[in-house]
Amino acid sequence: MNKHAIQLTINGTQTKAEVEARLLLSDFLRHDLGLTGTHVGCEHGVCGACTILFDGDPVRSCLMFAVQADGHAIQTVEALGTPENLHPIQAAFHEAHGLQCGFCTPGFLMTLVPFLEQNPNPTEEEIRAAISGNLCRCTGYQHIVDAVKIAATNYTNDTN
Repeated sequence: MNKHAIQLTINGTQTKAEVEARLLLSDFLRHDLGLTGTHVGCEHGVCGACTILFDGDPVRSCLMFAVQADGHAIQTVEALGTPENLHPIQAAFHEAHGLQCGFCTPGFLMTLVPFLEQNPNPTEEEIRAAISGNLCRCTGYQHIVDAVKIAATNYTNDTN
């Protein structure tokens, strides 16, 4: 198979690689770059576990080829925070028990970061609409909604 040269920014770092045309972006991130926080669930774009930020917008990495990312900026969950210095949305998920098994959590987080940046004071209905494209089999969603409310308060307090 022919390989294609790509150059992209991943979590703020310029990255060059040669990839096969059929390599999924999710597989490139996980297998080639070792960014295993991007989870692959359904491989059909339904569950949201593979959500990343693509030029700042949440997208399903299992529905894109790595060659399509050429020239673009990608942010994965690894860029959000560290165990010592959690991102506000990560801290809120911890505080509100917004995760159980954690498989879906990276996709929720990457969906919610731009949502909260664009909507710092969301209603519960807006939160539920924002997360409606992400599936969780463990939590029943209420704790996730509670976490987003906490994170929204933290975002609001951080900007004042």
